[in-house]
Amino acid sequence: MFTWICPQCGREVPPAYADCPDCAAKAAAVGAAAAPPQAPAEPGPPPQTAPPPAYPPPPPPPVAQPYYPPPAPQAPPYYPPQPPTQPYYPPQPPPSAYYPLAQPQPRPQAVGPSRFALPVWLLTVVFALAFVGLVFGIYWIVQVARGNSQPNTPSASVESPAAKSGAKTNPLQRYIEVAGVRFVQDAKKKTVAKFMVINHSEADFSGLAGNVTIWGRTQKSEEDAEGTFSFTTNLAPLESKELSAPVTSKLQIYEMPDWQNVTLDLQITAPAVEASPGSGGPR
Repeated sequence: MFTWICPQCGREVPPAYADCPDCAAKAAAVGAAAAPPQAPAEPGPPPQTAPPPAYPPPPPPPVAQPYYPPPAPQAPPYYPPQPPTQPYYPPQPPPSAYYPLAQPQPRPQAVGPSRFALPVWLLTVVFALAFVGLVFGIYWIVQVARGNSQPNTPSASVESPAAKSGAKTNPLQRYIEVAGVRFVQDAKKKTVAKFMVINHSEADFSGLAGNVTIWGRTQKSEEDAEGTFSFTTNLAPLESKELSAPVTSKLQIYEMPDWQNVTLDLQITAPAVEASPGSGGPR
């Protein structure tokens, strides 16, 4: 059902009304309040209501359009193959009767042996001698540099007490142990030994001194010692102390044996004590 919208109040109004009934009632109430009271008028004939407007006719049905099928695809036109065209060469002018003679080229001169060129065998000998001299020079420089870097220290001269014939052993050697030797290098490029001195007795040793000979694991009677060092310290009963001492050796630090391949011989030099005949201990 079709309705129309009142432009004043925005309500939907049926098509049978020409004006909005709400707006008309409000306007009549406002006019009655503003007008002065009048005598009641005689009732007249009833108002004639306008007939409702007819509904608009329905839109005509759509006209069916005729269906035309799409055109069938057309095959491209066939063009027969054309024979290959021959390239066009413009006509050349006839050759002239005059041909210039070619200029004679100078023949290359044979290069003979130079007056100062040396034979191949002599060059081979010269280069071989130069190479041998270079290798010898490098070897000499390395040996000189190694000799300058080695300290001027004598070879190991301290022997093991067991190697000396008729050497008297200090009785304290059975209670003193030197172990855990490690080799380091100080700021002056000298080899230093770090080791532990252990007192296995209940006696107090003051001014304890000794010499330690370093042997490799493959120690033989005809071999020289790897080096030697000396120490001096004080030990309380059952005490161990870590010390360090410079090593007297003709070997560099990288030539010294590893700690697992080192054998140490200790010779106590001080204090001088005598073994007790009854107990065999220090006195």
